[in-house]
Amino acid sequence: MIGAMLSEAWMAMGANRLRTILTMLGMVIGVCAVILMLAVGQGAQQQVQASIASMGSNLFIILSGSTTSGGVRMGGGATPTLTLADAQAIEELPSVFAVAPSSPGTAQLVYGPNNWSTQVIGTLPSFLTVRDWRLSAGFPFTDSDVRSATRVALLGQTVVRNLFGDEDPVGKTIRIRNSPYVILGVLGAKGQSLDGRDQDDTVLVPVTTAQRKLFGTQFAGTVRFIMAQAESAEVMSAVEKSINELLRQRHRIREGAENDFSVRNLTAMANTAAETAQVMSMMLGAIASVSLLVGGIGIMNIMLVSVTERTREIGIRMAIGARGKDILLQFLLEAIIISVIGCLIGVLLGVGGALAVSKASGMAVLITMASIVTAFVVAATVGIFFGWYPARKASLLRPIDALRFQ
Repeated sequence: MIGAMLSEAWMAMGANRLRTILTMLGMVIGVCAVILMLAVGQGAQQQVQASIASMGSNLFIILSGSTTSGGVRMGGGATPTLTLADAQAIEELPSVFAVAPSSPGTAQLVYGPNNWSTQVIGTLPSFLTVRDWRLSAGFPFTDSDVRSATRVALLGQTVVRNLFGDEDPVGKTIRIRNSPYVILGVLGAKGQSLDGRDQDDTVLVPVTTAQRKLFGTQFAGTVRFIMAQAESAEVMSAVEKSINELLRQRHRIREGAENDFSVRNLTAMANTAAETAQVMSMMLGAIASVSLLVGGIGIMNIMLVSVTERTREIGIRMAIGARGKDILLQFLLEAIIISVIGCLIGVLLGVGGALAVSKASGMAVLITMASIVTAFVVAATVGIFFGWYPARKASLLRPIDALRFQ
């Protein structure tokens, strides 16, 4: 019986092909829009999460303070108020897992005929732990290298690509500001940071080497900033408070006076960015879902027109024994066919459109089976829901009234 009804529903839709196609178009556009918008939104969210993961977890950055000269207030980091001793003291605080003081600068690197200008960071071996940064080749410098201010370096992937190409850099010697540095290892790829900076375009050297032989320093032992990693997310607030109290005490800052340093919770900033990306993804999906509603209303309108046109046919069916539920099922099957076929076409166009957008613009997109299934189920449900009312209306017609309808 169902097979016969499906066949008849298909014939009824075939009798008005253009109208059926236009009705189906609403579902096609709706599903396509939902999948495309979700793919773009989830792609952006995944990109933000990858950037957050590349930073490391449970991180604080402590920046040097500002200074005032002639009534002009300089920005943060203008005064070298942080020292290696401050970093050592912070590392001894409870719930602090690792600490890495840093003295960054820019330098020209030369290897053979190639040269490259990049960021060089003077730091400790613990920097790799704090940033959760693994080596793809070679080995890291050690505390002994720090004590001896050895001219050794770790290169980021971008630096390796521009200086060495396909050549293995480990063990080779480069010149940084005309001084020779031995390459101990190559840092694993990190990609872009949240601010769009290429994290792989960097070189790590021992902090003492940077201070004494590379950049120099006005005050011995000072650093530009300190990165600290808490043991877990649960102790972040307590660690931040402890760092503030410790540094105020060490820097002899009287009560009520401003700090000569600033502590920033990088994890909180990163989580805010992730939440923003998630909200954007949800908004894109919600906006696209409106088209599904429009498509469902289109199905209802066309089905109502179909019921009106076929009222006499309904009367004849009832007169020869068809029941109300048979009429209901007949028209509901037509709505289901339109919805399902429209959804399938919409899924294909949505996936294809997302891949085309990614290829054409380089934008990150993420197509998941969950988004496809959700879009398909929601669209089919909307179509069937809006198709139920006309079908119900048809099933409630009285045979005598239907036969008299002109």
